[in-house]
Amino acid sequence: MGIVVLTMKASVIEMFLVLLVTGIHSHKEMAKKSKRPKFTVPQINCDVKAGKITNLEFIVKCPAGCQESKYHVYGTGVYASCSSVCGAAVHSGVLDNSGGKILVQKVAGQSGYKGSYSNGVRSLSLPRWRESFIVSESQPKKGVTYPSTLTYSSSKTPAAKADETTKAYQKPSVPGTTAQPVTLMQVSADQEAEAAHTTWAKSSLLAPSSSSSPRPQPMGRRSWDTGETDLQKPQPALLDTGFLPKEELSTQALEPVSQGDPNCQVDLLFLIDGSSSIGKRRFRLQKQFLANVVQALDIGPSGPLMGVVQYGDSPATQFNLKTHMNSRDLTAAIEKITLRGGLSNAGGAISFVTKNFFSKANGNRSGAPNVAVVVLDGWPTDKVEEASRLARESGINIFFITIEAAIENEKQYVVEPNFANKAVCRTNGYYSFNVQSWFSLRKTMQPLVKRICDTDRLACSKTCLNSADIGFVIDGSSSVGTGNFRTVLQFVANLSKEFEISDTDTRIGAVQYTYEQRLEFGFDKYHTKADVLNAIKSVGYWSGGTSTGAAIHYALEQLFKKSKPNKRKLMILITDGRSYDDVRIAAMAAHQKGVITYAVGVAWAAQDELDIIATHPARDHSFFVDEFDNLYKSVPKIIQNICTEFNSQPRN
Repeated sequence: MGIVVLTMKASVIEMFLVLLVTGIHSHKEMAKKSKRPKFTVPQINCDVKAGKITNLEFIVKCPAGCQESKYHVYGTGVYASCSSVCGAAVHSGVLDNSGGKILVQKVAGQSGYKGSYSNGVRSLSLPRWRESFIVSESQPKKGVTYPSTLTYSSSKTPAAKADETTKAYQKPSVPGTTAQPVTLMQVSADQEAEAAHTTWAKSSLLAPSSSSSPRPQPMGRRSWDTGETDLQKPQPALLDTGFLPKEELSTQALEPVSQGDPNCQVDLLFLIDGSSSIGKRRFRLQKQFLANVVQALDIGPSGPLMGVVQYGDSPATQFNLKTHMNSRDLTAAIEKITLRGGLSNAGGAISFVTKNFFSKANGNRSGAPNVAVVVLDGWPTDKVEEASRLARESGINIFFITIEAAIENEKQYVVEPNFANKAVCRTNGYYSFNVQSWFSLRKTMQPLVKRICDTDRLACSKTCLNSADIGFVIDGSSSVGTGNFRTVLQFVANLSKEFEISDTDTRIGAVQYTYEQRLEFGFDKYHTKADVLNAIKSVGYWSGGTSTGAAIHYALEQLFKKSKPNKRKLMILITDGRSYDDVRIAAMAAHQKGVITYAVGVAWAAQDELDIIATHPARDHSFFVDEFDNLYKSVPKIIQNICTEFNSQPRN
């Protein structure tokens, strides 16, 4: 019995010791855990720039809504440190507009930053900047400790400064007085400028605050209307003025000025509705829409340029393409536009633009597509179809944005039913937007910007003079003679002069033939008008027989087989006699391959052969002159027929 008792006691003691040791170990483990610092991801606002944070590598949390165009981003992939951290994260695709955590790493400054449009954010181009950063998903690296609190280049964090702007500062009590709260006006100017970032885009839409305490203004800012200071005059809310305080203007002046997005080099016009029916409120929404487009486009001399024409009874140019060369100046100019009033004569406005706006004097660039966006409240009070057709034929890409279109009982007042489809380049909906209300207009901004910048699909930029590959097939047979051959070359040069020649516009090639054929130069050889004309002048006379059919086959293989898919293919053949071989099969091959063939005969050329070679109808593509010295007379008619045929083809 005693042995059993002793055994039980030993077991109890052993159990107690095990519990004691386990408890001590657990206590130590808890103590270790409690000593390990817990990592807290710091939060930042959408407008915080990477350059303001001195940490070289950190993880932060971005809020939702950083896709807005007001948060400037410079670069693609690698971003200049003057960029919004969260805006860059959305642009790169690491975040969507709902926000989240990201890893930020500082890298060296770059010699150039390329702008682009990605994930709803337009990043801007920049020549150079002193520091860069990259963003990635918030996957912490092993062995790397990330800060829970960020270090900023100024003494106080944006959060602390923002807190100062929302709380009244209590002055120390002076004996015999009562401490009074001091408003934001007494906080230093640079603290206020960094505390909150106010943009024009918001200011033009928000109404004055209904709070019992109006938002305090920067001290001593003078009114734009009178000479009074703010302290002498009751003030509305800052956001309703449409202007920024001096302090913010001074900080904006330090922003790098972009040269524009080279991926969107277009000459853009907005035709805005200034009719009486629109009213001041909707006119303000229209201006806000323009400002949003400007911020998304990245205006600059190397990218898009933009002007504005306002129409009512009659059109008036508010500013042309070269008046404002960056987004900031353009936005400020839009704010100053005032409503003209009158009818909605959009057709007359389009005619005005065709004749006057897209000129070199107004800043038009020959290599940039011309785009006109017509904004219309309801429906036009005049006809737009004929005016728009002439505009399209001059190479203007017309977009129509129709807001609050006519309802059933209003359709009787519409001068030209289905006017939008009659006005634009294509009837597939690509060039027209029908918006239900002015408050929905902002939703068209991103698709519109994307289409404006997609220059490959701007069909109306292609005119009869800048959209062809033209191959001259020149008879160098013995019957022509040296002197007449020089006259033929002058005729070829006179035709070539009429076209806009470059690698992306019209290209010129030439083949000379006798019994044999020779490629004088191909479409990809010369890219300027001067070089093409010199090349034509340098062609040497060959002399020999006349095998026109073989020459057409040769031109199809050596010239037109290398034509670009989006180019019209024109063959202009010049001969002075009947061919020694059959031209029928060769001509049929050219027509089947989509080569538009013009046949020009001189002296002893056979009219029946010219008609076979020429594209149907022969009367528009076949020409004859009795002697070489009269060739020059055919130039205007040939150019006219080329353009008439081009403009008669459906663009839809």
